[in-house]
Amino acid sequence: DAPVTLKILQNWIPRASHYFDKEHYTYVGHQIIIQESIEHFGAVVWPGALALSQYLESNQEQFNLKDKKVLEIGAGTGLVSIVACILGAYVTATDLPEVLENLSYNISRNTENMNTHKPEVRKLVWGEDLNEDFPLSTYHYDFILATDVVYHHTALDPLLATMEYFCKPGTVLLWANKFRFSTDYEFLEKVSNIFNTTILAEFPESDIKLLKA
Repeated sequence: DAPVTLKILQNWIPRASHYFDKEHYTYVGHQIIIQESIEHFGAVVWPGALALSQYLESNQEQFNLKDKKVLEIGAGTGLVSIVACILGAYVTATDLPEVLENLSYNISRNTENMNTHKPEVRKLVWGEDLNEDFPLSTYHYDFILATDVVYHHTALDPLLATMEYFCKPGTVLLWANKFRFSTDYEFLEKVSNIFNTTILAEFPESDIKLLKA
């Protein structure tokens, strides 16, 4: 099937705030307040996170996350993990050590009063200590979520190895990314060579593709 063409909905709520670094969003009927930071790439809400959050909200029958085990790699501010948690998933949100404090704060403040499975926040450096920290005998995930993890950085090979490590039979990878450079498409080609990959949706105004693998 041809990918669906979508726009990223302006579903964040304009609010007068004393904090320049807080963004207000609404997904699945819940207001989500995200604290951002300019100190790290991972502490900003990127367009891919909005695209995947919107898609998960609108396609709950196709991708039912209720009581499913979900791992987000490169979780950043935690927006996608929070949406997955609202949708009823057992969520593990992961990122680099320097991002975890802000990630934990956002996830905790947005899920503490919800009747949902308690999410977990863990360190995950792509390609490092995977067998030790996430042994396959113990950890199996129904969904791997990733947004805007491919850009100009040197960890693309470890990222691909991490995706391959966690994507076992029965696991679905949902990856939303802004495609701008040749390296982005080269990575997509490598993913397509390993996994059965389908483009679910495209957001042309923001150059984002949402893929299932």
